[in-house]
Amino acid sequence: MTAQVSSEASSAGVVHDEVLAHVRNHIGHLTLNRPAGLNAITLDMVRSLSRHLQDWANDPEVYAVVLRGAGEKAFCAGGDIRSLYDSFKNGDTLHQDFFVEEYALDLAIHRYRKPVLALMDGFVLGGGMGLVQGADLRVVTERSRLAMPEVAIGYFPDVGGSYFLPRIPGELGVYLGVTGVQIRAADALYCGLADWYLDSARLADLDQRLDRLKWHDSPLKDLQGLLAGLAVQQLPDAPLAALRPAIDHFFALPDVPSIVEQLQQVTVADSHDWALTTASLMQTRSPLAMAVTLQMLRRGRHLPLEQCFALELHLDRQWFARGDLIEGVRALLIDKDKTPRWNPPTLQALEADHVESFFRDFDKNGN
Repeated sequence: MTAQVSSEASSAGVVHDEVLAHVRNHIGHLTLNRPAGLNAITLDMVRSLSRHLQDWANDPEVYAVVLRGAGEKAFCAGGDIRSLYDSFKNGDTLHQDFFVEEYALDLAIHRYRKPVLALMDGFVLGGGMGLVQGADLRVVTERSRLAMPEVAIGYFPDVGGSYFLPRIPGELGVYLGVTGVQIRAADALYCGLADWYLDSARLADLDQRLDRLKWHDSPLKDLQGLLAGLAVQQLPDAPLAALRPAIDHFFALPDVPSIVEQLQQVTVADSHDWALTTASLMQTRSPLAMAVTLQMLRRGRHLPLEQCFALELHLDRQWFARGDLIEGVRALLIDKDKTPRWNPPTLQALEADHVESFFRDFDKNGN
């Protein structure tokens, strides 16, 4: 999930298909088709994607799948938060159904038996990251902006974030999850959150080559060979490479208050500005969301994929009532006063036992 809210209205009453699906040259193409809403994903879209993927998994004439977003701004800027907020406020079950089915879709992509190529052009946030991180081939462009920004709205990085974030080398994934910062193409490759870089101007060329691709014994190798002729797997000057020693130090500290306190005390010139900026950013986030995220990521580092999704669902089932999401959505997306009243309001008011309480039943059940 992420902070994206649906703002799309149908033009002149015309209703468009929110997921476009077609097969060309043995490739199933799936396009998220809500460009005016930055392709924010709804429950209907989750169900459509799941249905097409299942059909193509059983179709011997489909060798591979390509995922993309319509328009030039976003692959997918996350879940349609407003509909989930309204569901909870109205006593409906949409917000419960959404996460169960979204996580099942994301897990299915991780386990898909045919290669999946994800074109991560533009924003790839929250739920968008959940769709692409299970793909075999993840392509970024100069327009790509990746993030798990959930803590900004009082939530935690779900959609498999407890699995793929802590498996980034060192503490980089913990840093990305606890702060919610965005990264660009070079850092995405450096962190292993993407595999290939391609200029956006060449995406049309990639499509043409996919249409002409000659298939051999291994569809995955055929796609890799095609990308090798167009794209690169490394970019110079990834900002996180230079920050890596500092990130590994601070984000290995025992708790969020300690991280912020020590960031505020940095005097080393090459880390000073980054440390103060990071500390200031974290002080705008939900203290509870950051603390639960830190614990979730450290647990997820040692859990298999299915258990990571189970842990996230366990947290989600408590979060609408006990967490800061509803207040975060109110402040940032509904009333737009941008002054969320987090509970607790400060890092200093955080109680370790309260944070731990979100995990207790999961631990008791032997998970």
